[in-house]
Parts: sequence; structure tokens; C-alpha cells
Amino acid sequence: MLLFKNKPGIVQLQWIVWVFVFLVLTLSLMTMDGFLQAVIYALLNTCFYAAIIYGNILWLFPRLYLKGRVTLYILAVPVFLLITGTARAFITLTIYNLLFAKQPEVMSVKAAISVFMGSVMIFVLSFVFRIAIAYFALKRQSDEIIAQKTQAELNLLKSQVQPHFLFNTLNNIYYEAYLEAPRTAALIERLSDMMRYFVDESPRQQVSLATEIQFLENYIALEQIRIRYDIHLTFTKDCDTTLSLPPMLLMTFVENIFKHGIDKSSSHNKITLSLVQQNGRLLFSTTNTLPASPLKMASTGFGIQNLRQRLVLLYQNDFELLAQNNGDIYTANLNIPLA
Repeated sequence: MLLFKNKPGIVQLQWIVWVFVFLVLTLSLMTMDGFLQAVIYALLNTCFYAAIIYGNILWLFPRLYLKGRVTLYILAVPVFLLITGTARAFITLTIYNLLFAKQPEVMSVKAAISVFMGSVMIFVLSFVFRIAIAYFALKRQSDEIIAQKTQAELNLLKSQVQPHFLFNTLNNIYYEAYLEAPRTAALIERLSDMMRYFVDESPRQQVSLATEIQFLENYIALEQIRIRYDIHLTFTKDCDTTLSLPPMLLMTFVENIFKHGIDKSSSHNKITLSLVQQNGRLLFSTTNTLPASPLKMASTGFGIQNLRQRLVLLYQNDFELLAQNNGDIYTANLNIPLA
């Protein structure tokens, strides 16, 4: 998103925090030690602080506590702190003896306790660190959602302006064509109705059968323009057209007919469509003749496959979808419950 182009992410914010911690430790140690010693100790302490914090919030806490292993978590924490504290003390003392001590020193009990207590404090702070990370993550997600909502509203306004301009233009062309070529004007009107369906009806969850039927008839009329000969077409509608169904469920069958089942050079194309309401269900069937060398309709395309996936989402197992090639005849049947 453009709104976040210049904003640091969660990882970048954490790097900023650790660089800040390193600088603070360096400045505080320089009052007692030299610059080189202060830098080395600050870097060493910063690394161990990060190990304790991330070891808890990324490994111990999610793997043990959040999975219900509370007792194991309680036992693992002191072991983890003891290991990290011991490693920190050993490495710190080794570096000191190698680089800065005039004579080797050993770890005192007081120093060991101090290191362990410091590890405990950092461990407690790890929960604050975890909360801060979660807060910034949620804040960023919230900002992204707001930005996406704003962008969606802008896109919606654009999608409303552009189609309405097109509809108005088509209406003007329709009136001009009506005076000179009524048949052309009627086709323009059908195209305009189809576009209104895509914009106004298809985004809805349900549309009326009357709207869906009108859409199919408009599509058929426009497809027939591209075919040289008339098609022997029968469309039976024996149903209550005020009932509803999800949009574009019936379109796949009709689209397949004109895409794969029409011989444009033949005058013997036959199409039969049947839409019947029966026992609270809608039965839609299509039958069409095939060209002499027909393309495979159901097996090569994704239309029927995508329709089946959509039907599963809509009706689970409460539907029937059959499509088969019987020689020179192709049939498709759909059986769905009516709302």
C-alpha cells in the first residue's frame, strides 16, 4: 500500500530498538571503561538481552505456555536463564581477561548473582517487548484495513461512474439507431441490459429467476448475431420467476453451447433449454447438437469444473450436476434447491 511505503515495519522497528539499546549501553559504560571496552561490552550485553527476550517470546512461551504446558514452562525458565546467564558471565570474563585485565580474574559469587538477577529482569521485560510487538502489529493491520477500505470506496466510486457513463452513452446510441435501424437498436438495448446485470445484479447473493432468464435471453440474442443461419432454439420456462437463486449459475451451460457446440457454417443447429420448478427444486437442462468435429466441452474447459466448485460452496452435497456427450448430442443438467 502506498500509505505504508515510508513507514518502518515490525522488523525495522525492532532493529531501531536494539540499536538504541546498544548506544545507551555504550554511553553508560564509557564513563567507567574506555571506548573499545564499552563498545564490546555493550554489543555483548545487547546480544544476550536479545537472546533472552526472543528465546522466551518466540520459543519458550509459544511452545510451552500457550500449548498448556505451564508446569514445564515454569521449570524451563530458570534453566534457560541459568544457561544464558552462565554463558554471558563466562564470555564476558574471558574477553575481559584476554583484552583488558592486567592479571586474570575469576568470577565471584556476587558477580554471578548480579548477572543472574540481570537476566531475570530482562526476562520480565520480554513480556513487555512481546506486548509492544503485538500492539504495533495490530496497529499496522488496523491502518492497512483502513487504507484498503478507503481504496475500496474509491474503486467503488470509479466503478459506479464509468458504467453509468457507458450506460448513458449506449442509451443515446440506442435512440439514434432506433430511427435508422430498429434491429440494431434492439441489440444495443440487450447489451445495455447485460452490462447492468454485471454491475447491479451479479455482486448480489441472490437474484430473481426473471432477472437471470432475461440475462440468458439477452446473451443468446447477441450470440446469434455471429452465426450465419438461424438456430432452432426452444426455451421452456415452467417456474415461478419471482423466486431467487445465486447469480450466473445457469450461464455456464449456455456459454458452453455457443463456445463449443455451434457449427457456424451449418443451418441445422438445434438448442433446447428447459427451466422447470419441481418439489422445491429448480431443474435446468440444455441439449444441443454438436459440430461434425466437436470440441470437448466439459473436459477441456474449466467452466463446468468451476461451476461444480461453486455449487459445493453454495449447497454442499445438495445438488446434481451432469454433463455428457452422446455422439452428436450434448446434454447438461443442473438440479438445485430453490430459496
